[in-house]
Amino acid sequence: MLASLTIKNVVLIDQLTIDFQNGLCALTGETGAGKSILLDSLGLALGARSDAGLVRQGTDQASVTALFETVPDHPVIKFIEEQDLESDTTLILRRIVTKDGRSKAFVNDQPVSINLMKQVGEMLVEIHGQFDTQTLLNPKSHGGLLDAYAGHQSLIKAVKDAWEKWRKSQKELIEKQAAMDQAREDEAFFRTSLEDIDALAPKEGEETELTQLRSRLMQREQILDNLNEAQKGIEEIEGQVGAVWRALERLGEDGQEAIAAMDRANAELQEVLSSLTALSDDIDNSEYSLSEIDDRLFALKAQAKKHHCTIDTLPQKREEIAAALDAIDNQDERLASLQREVEKDKQAYSENAAKLSSARQKTAEKLSKLVMKELPALKLDKARFDVSVEKLDEKEWGKNGFDQIQFLVATNPGAAAGPLNKIASGGEMSRFMLALKVVMAEVGLEDTLIFDEVDSGIGGATAAAVGERLLRLAAHRQILVVTHSPQVAAMAGHHWIVSKEGQKEVVTNIIPLFETMERQEEIARMLSGAEITEEARAAAGKLLEASAA
Repeated sequence: MLASLTIKNVVLIDQLTIDFQNGLCALTGETGAGKSILLDSLGLALGARSDAGLVRQGTDQASVTALFETVPDHPVIKFIEEQDLESDTTLILRRIVTKDGRSKAFVNDQPVSINLMKQVGEMLVEIHGQFDTQTLLNPKSHGGLLDAYAGHQSLIKAVKDAWEKWRKSQKELIEKQAAMDQAREDEAFFRTSLEDIDALAPKEGEETELTQLRSRLMQREQILDNLNEAQKGIEEIEGQVGAVWRALERLGEDGQEAIAAMDRANAELQEVLSSLTALSDDIDNSEYSLSEIDDRLFALKAQAKKHHCTIDTLPQKREEIAAALDAIDNQDERLASLQREVEKDKQAYSENAAKLSSARQKTAEKLSKLVMKELPALKLDKARFDVSVEKLDEKEWGKNGFDQIQFLVATNPGAAAGPLNKIASGGEMSRFMLALKVVMAEVGLEDTLIFDEVDSGIGGATAAAVGERLLRLAAHRQILVVTHSPQVAAMAGHHWIVSKEGQKEVVTNIIPLFETMERQEEIARMLSGAEITEEARAAAGKLLEASAA
């Protein structure tokens, strides 16, 4: 609820703080006293458009601070946390407007955008003036109100889930169709490419092998010279080994150990010679010539460039091309399968949306009847309120179903029902809203509802009926009503009077009326005008007694 409102340098307001209470709160005062300034000030704290004209003359800036008390699970708390702002059950909304018209917004003393402040404000307060009944005037909100009133959450979730599944399968079909269309255009290219790659038969790691072999072949002559020189050296060593072996043999028994060592050394030399011979033969008898290796590397690189891949990934690219050709060959079957899935998902959505629509039809009939019962007492006995639920064209279906929901009214018998803003006057709109709010008392996020002159143009029993309904609403929400009706003011549990003070420098002041006598005097003024009579005081006393009964 709105716990307090501090206003500084706004038009005729110098500085004041109002501490509000729960329940029904009435603000009264003579015309021109400044009640509209109070609502304009609150509007600033709720994110309304700023105006340099709101800054009090002779001052540099105006400021408004609204303090709200909420509960821990209020949606506004989660919303603020999602914006990475510090949150608490106590929320402070502050707005500063400079004399050049610029403004700054703060939530819990943290700077925010005006749009964010407005979003927060809309979750805390709903204002209804003669021409500010936004909920009724905006058809986009009607479906949400109806569903919230009926508690259609589980049905809406089922519809939303089915809608998302249908949209997902539709998207998959569209993407697959586009891919297939593109594949048809690329089919000749794919088939030629597959033939070319298959003709090459690339192997993973082949580029490294060919590069290494090419490097060796380029050094072939040098390698052969080195091998021949190594072989020649070993042959010379063999001759020397033979001479040493014969000398050792003449030593007889004394040379046996040395002879064994020489045998081992000779065996190692023979192994080295065998390796050199094999290496030489390998180079001499290579499977590829240098030109052949260059030709193959060139062909592999050309294919890799053509398909935007590396030589090592050509085998993988070959499989991708083969898969694409397979998809082309089987595309009709695959597309038919996806189309069946889309139709299945559409049917599931339609069935869930039909269940929701049926529930809405029943709720719409019930809501229409309940609102109609409230209208006679609000001097709308000749009016008709109707909740229309009509099926939309398929192209307009959405995640909330396929219904167009509208609140329609007719103010004269026999007249066709139409949108509220086209049919009703400002005062009638406020009373239609009041009737709807009374019926849907527990629907909506806002803890505070403000009615600005909802009793305009009515009096007597009708005004009393308005007061009674505001009091009923106050059992569920904090209700602030700006009123000229003594019957409405008498119903309030809390009462403030807005007045002008001063001669040379006029300021607006707001005074809480705590005592019964103070309230009786103000209600008497509302009954009789400038001169308060004893009869008016007596009538005011009776109104207060009746409201307390």
